[in-house]
Amino acid sequence: MGIGFVFPGQGAQQVGMLDDLRATEPILNDRLASASETLGFDLGEVIRNGPEERLNQTSVTQPALLAASIALFEIWSARGGAAPTIMAGHSLGEYSAFTAAGSLRFNDAVKLVHERGKLMESAVPDGQGAMAAILGLDDERVFSICDAVDGVVSAANINAPGQVVISGESLAVDNAIAECSEAGARRSVKLNVSGPFHCQLMAPAAGELKSLLDDVEIEKPDIPVIHNVDASLAGDPAGIRDCLVRQLSTPVRWSECVATMLAHGATTVVECGPGKVLTGLLRRIDRNAEAFAIGSVDDLSVALGEIE
Repeated sequence: MGIGFVFPGQGAQQVGMLDDLRATEPILNDRLASASETLGFDLGEVIRNGPEERLNQTSVTQPALLAASIALFEIWSARGGAAPTIMAGHSLGEYSAFTAAGSLRFNDAVKLVHERGKLMESAVPDGQGAMAAILGLDDERVFSICDAVDGVVSAANINAPGQVVISGESLAVDNAIAECSEAGARRSVKLNVSGPFHCQLMAPAAGELKSLLDDVEIEKPDIPVIHNVDASLAGDPAGIRDCLVRQLSTPVRWSECVATMLAHGATTVVECGPGKVLTGLLRRIDRNAEAFAIGSVDDLSVALGEIE
């Protein structure tokens, strides 16, 4: 039996996340303390007590989720959980996957995603970009509508059949939402995000991200990791850097990433991070795959008992 591990991206965070594990798992507190030292502010305090606006700042959200996800991965391993055979992460979660797989050192990854978050926040002025989830419309129809709308708007996250997130200029996104609704979308939801991620508007930040990645030591992963940009398996460090730079301004092809994971023998998938967003998506992509989330004491205990 193959076991895939998946790591969530932005949107999984919430004030008080993993509080029940803090009381029983010193690994979590140690990782948060280490991340805080690297960042120069108390990340654990922001996660515990907020305010929500602070935690939701992209430059804070990203290291918070990475630290939480890596702590969960280490707790799983320390409790004797089965070793993963393949990994993937959604957007920011790709950095968590590479950290868990040994490609990135933890403190390097924390600093890297903090800086990545700042680049993403500053790439587009406030109010000029937007993202929206389009639900219940054929993926290709969403793509064609985006292509036909004036201005910059395109698919940012291809999450599951009938669930595509679009990203771009605010007016173009609004017009695409209207066209998708007219075409029969079940629901179109504007997302509360700080920028239009994974579209060409992020391209100005790509050069600076490349410089950051060039300064970080990256190793070949000990466990296969699937890239967001093309659902391929990561290779050498140069290829990893290139894919992480391209990921900033191109779609997260999550449906294809999961398909690759299942094609490489994963029959059970563990969501390693707060929340259960990716578990829900997996069930939409392939109902035959077993899925577990481990973001709470109870969920962790269930998964450890079920997966051998």
